[in-house]
Parts: sequence; structure tokens; C-alpha cells
Amino acid sequence: MPVSTTVEVVGLKQTINSLRKIDPQLQKDFKADATAIAQPAINAGKSVYTRVPISNFAKDWTEKKEPRRRIKGFSVDKAQSGVKMRFDTRRNAVGVILIEQKDQGAAIFEVAGRRNSNRLDTSLRIAGYPVSAGRTRLIGPAVYKARRGIEGEMLKMIKSTITTVQKDI
Repeated sequence: MPVSTTVEVVGLKQTINSLRKIDPQLQKDFKADATAIAQPAINAGKSVYTRVPISNFAKDWTEKKEPRRRIKGFSVDKAQSGVKMRFDTRRNAVGVILIEQKDQGAAIFEVAGRRNSNRLDTSLRIAGYPVSAGRTRLIGPAVYKARRGIEGEMLKMIKSTITTVQKDI
């Protein structure tokens, strides 16, 4: 259950998919450059995890419903290492560049209570971690703040890549 924040540029999906057709190495280079440019946003997403939000949240627990899956507890180290960037160029994808939380405990922390309030959501709100519908607690606001600094460089790189693709087509 990854949590993600998206940055969308019109035409980017087609460009990334075209890069693979033109030259697979060109696509690899594009993704490496985009990851390097987006590193400040990734670091901002990692830096918001500094402590366990509530006392029992670090313990593992089991779901109440069947199938009773075991859910890993929240760990600061795992939450920080769980922040990853991914490219999604599927036709029905909402965004292209996703910064996601892959750690299960941290992802649950981010989204608990967005749709329906529950005991976990109430405890997190009392502890100072409110969330509203369609939002995340920490990673979304942190990435949106850092996003402004990387958009200019990312757009320059994307435009130059689009120009390269159009020359080769």
C-alpha cells in the first residue's frame, strides 16, 4: 500500500516510452538524470520521519479481519529508507514521477483515517498528526514544499529530451 505524490508534465509519458523504442540507454540516462534532479524532494520526504508517532505504533500487529495478516510496526529507519521514486508510464496512470512510501507501517501511518475515522486516526490526531481526505500526514506536504526547487531543472531536462526524441523520429 504505497503512498505517493505526483508531478505531471503533459507529454512526458509518451517521451519516456519513446526513449525505450529509440535507444534503451537513452531511457536509462533520462531516468538517472530525473532521479538526481528529484533527490531534494526525496530527501525532504525522508527527513520528516524523525520519531515514532505514538508509543504502541512501533510494535507489530495483526489485522482483525480475515485473512489475518501480520503488519510490521513503524520504524524510523525503515520509514526513511522506504521513501522511493518511481516512474509510472502506464496509459491510465495519474502521474509519471511518483515519490512513494514503500514501508508498510509508515504507509499506514500516512493514510490512516483519510476516509473513515478510527481509533488509530483519533490517536494520531491527538498526538498532533491530523490528516484530511485525499492527503497524507507528512510525506505529501514535505514533497510539495521541495517540489518548487526542482521543477525548473526537471522541465529543462524534459524539454531537451523531447527535442532529442522528435529529432530521432
